[in-house]
Order: sequence, then structure tokens, then C-alpha cells
Amino acid sequence: MDLPARIDTPEQLDEVLTGPAPEVVEAMRACPGDLLILGVAGKMGPTLAVLARRAMEAAGVPGEVIGAARFSDPQVRGWLESHGVRTVAADLLNAGDVARLPEAPHVIFMAGRKFGSTGDEPLTWAMNVLVPARVAERFRDSRIVALSTGNVYPLTPADGRGPTEDDPVGPVGEYAQSCLGRERMFQYFSARHGTPTALIRLNYAIDLRYGVLTDIAGRVAAGVPVELAMGRVNVIWQGDANAAILRCLGHCAAPPLVLNLTGPESHRVRDLAAELGRRLGRSPVFAGQESPDALLSCAGRYVRLFGRPRVPIERMLDWVAHWTRIGGPTLGKPTHFESRDGRF
Repeated sequence: MDLPARIDTPEQLDEVLTGPAPEVVEAMRACPGDLLILGVAGKMGPTLAVLARRAMEAAGVPGEVIGAARFSDPQVRGWLESHGVRTVAADLLNAGDVARLPEAPHVIFMAGRKFGSTGDEPLTWAMNVLVPARVAERFRDSRIVALSTGNVYPLTPADGRGPTEDDPVGPVGEYAQSCLGRERMFQYFSARHGTPTALIRLNYAIDLRYGVLTDIAGRVAAGVPVELAMGRVNVIWQGDANAAILRCLGHCAAPPLVLNLTGPESHRVRDLAAELGRRLGRSPVFAGQESPDALLSCAGRYVRLFGRPRVPIERMLDWVAHWTRIGGPTLGKPTHFESRDGRF
């Protein structure tokens, strides 16, 4: 699928996000059988599930895509089912619900808790550590791709490459600490049972309805100051991130593959705001000063495995600016990428 110059509607956006590239079709052809996505109702899960369903159909392989979540928003469940994804209502904090989940040779774990963590830390630890332990034990005979976060790394020099997967972790704050706990649970059960696993440290996925660029564009358009303390970021188009997640099914290993999933370049927040302002005809307003360190990740392993992302930063900026200009819908869920103390 050729990349459009602009995206005008949610339907067009979903089509761009769920149209499978040939390499995704080949990845699904190499992994026949059912795919179970846990936590499917979050920001990335719905388009990931439909991308997988379309890639399976294009590959002509047997199997269902099954999405499990609490489905507090029935519209998400209806959208998934209308696109061929079978849904299962389940509360992953309930051991009985986990036990009743359908068997599947391939599992993608996307459940977790970030926002609201401060003030209810026990629930965050339960969701991010207890639930992964239960899932890893329940699906010990499956291949598991588990979503993690770049927040497991410490802040590193803003003018550097960012940590690689082999560099020491150093999570800041209880949310990030609990995410490292999630990784440790999958690593433990992979070692105990030989479960092929991949751990995906993602930051930050860009969809027009949410994401770092949408946050910045909204502030620029409204004349609200853009915070500069977290002076640099990595970003990746959500479609590219979802494609890599599915392709990781073929790279699961014991001990687990660890993969930083993000764009290969870091970007100054000041420059992103200026580029969005130029496209929006607005001069950005800034607050604070750029710090000497930032939350970054090195994407070298991702590029070596899968090549560079399909959607470059310039196209993302074009899409986000146009979406903002026409008043395209957003999820109203800021990323809080500017947080430096790990409180969310």
C-alpha cells in the first residue's frame, strides 16, 4: 500500500494501520494457527488484531485471531468482531478467567497499567507483575510476544544513541519498576519451561488519535507551552510497530529475545514543535529548558532484524498536522512523555 499524502477520516486511518505489508503476510504464513492477543482493547491492540487477521487471510493459513480484554467500551468489541476478530471477555486479574482463556500456539501480551499508577501502586504492580506471571505459566507451551516499555531504561545523555538491549536497565519510578518486573516474570517462566518469548521495549508509538506528536501538535495549535525538560524522544508509526510485533512471533526464543522497538533516530522536542508549527501556521510557545539527559532507546537491533520503519518522521509530521488542522478525533489520553520522575 502506498502511503497517502494525508489522512482525512478514522476509517482511512484504520485502513493505513491494518493493511498488511508483504513481510507481515510472510510472518503470519510462517506461524499458522490461532493467535491470542491479551489486552486487545488498548490503544494499539485493535489495529494489531485486525492487521494480524488480514495478514492471515492474505497468507491463506488456518487459524483465528482471538482478542481478550474486559471490553469496558463495547464499541471496541463490536469493531473487532466486525473485522473478523473473535473476542473473549476476561479480567486478567481473575485467575479463573485466565484459566478459561482458549488455547493458542501464539500469544501476544499487551495488558498493563500506566496512567493512574501514582496513588494506586499496588494495582499497578498486580497488573504489571502478577498478571504476567499467571499468563506465562498458563501459556508455557505457546510462543509469547510480550509488550514492555523503554521506561525500563534510565535517562541517558540526550546527545547519545540511547541504551541498547544489552545495556543496564534502571527504571525510574514504580510504574517503570513494575514493567521491569513484568519482563522478569516472562524471563523466569521462559527459563523454567523453555517457553519461546520476545520482550518488546516500545517507545513511543504514533497514531493520529494519540501519541507524542499529537500531544505536541495540540499544544502548538492551542498556543499552550510545549515543555522542553525532556528534550529528545524516539517515535515510531504505530503501523510499523504493529508489523514488528507480529514479525517477532518468528523470533521468539528461550532465553527471550529483547527488542527495543522505536524509530532509529531521536528528535529534539523543540524541532518537532517547530515543524508542526510550520505546517499549522502557528509559532510554538515553549516552557522550561532542555535537560542534558532524556528517555531514549537505540533501535539498532530492530533495524538489523526488520529494516528501517516504513513511515518516516516527515510523513508522520504531515499526517499529524493535517489531522490536527481538520479537528480529527483523539483519544484524549496524553502520553506524559515529558515526565522525568516516573510518575504517571
